[in-house]
Amino acid sequence: MCVLRNRYYGFRHGQSRANDEGIIVSDPALGTVEYGLTEEGRRQVVASLKTADVFDSESVLFSSDFRRARETAEIIRSELGCAEIVFDVRLRERFFGDWEGKRHEHYSRAWKQDEFDPEREYHGAESSASVQRRMWAVIESLEQQMAGKTIVLVSHGDPLMLLQTAFLDLGPSRHRSLPYIETAGWRLLNP
Repeated sequence: MCVLRNRYYGFRHGQSRANDEGIIVSDPALGTVEYGLTEEGRRQVVASLKTADVFDSESVLFSSDFRRARETAEIIRSELGCAEIVFDVRLRERFFGDWEGKRHEHYSRAWKQDEFDPEREYHGAESSASVQRRMWAVIESLEQQMAGKTIVLVSHGDPLMLLQTAFLDLGPSRHRSLPYIETAGWRLLNP
């Protein structure tokens, strides 16, 4: 792993209506306009920020354009007084193909496939290797644009976990071996 010029934090969106209803919402056509945060999700984000003394008004916010992530980033910006939010489609939720709109239990089917073959698209789900590459592309572009910044990436569970495996120089098949980032959870991605 090369030495990076910025500090990167992953911040998972707060509880969304999809989380609350136990369904998979990964299609941008739906996720960018529906299934925003619940009231509990909004409270989670505010509470989580109280433990995030590493963020301040100078932090740079990048976010998925899915409604749940966008609303989370807006709360972060408001609470910290950051200048702006930059929305990047590469930070979107992993697309889960045939399991779109189905119960959360189907996530485990994709995760099992990830361990076996991270390059394979199973049931039309975006491969974990593909997600890891698109998330890492965000880091590569930010490294060319900025230095010495604290960058907060507001995204989703699988994409953030897969990005962390890239920072740790682990293959995408290992993303479920790391501690999961709960809703409104955050962590330093590059140690």
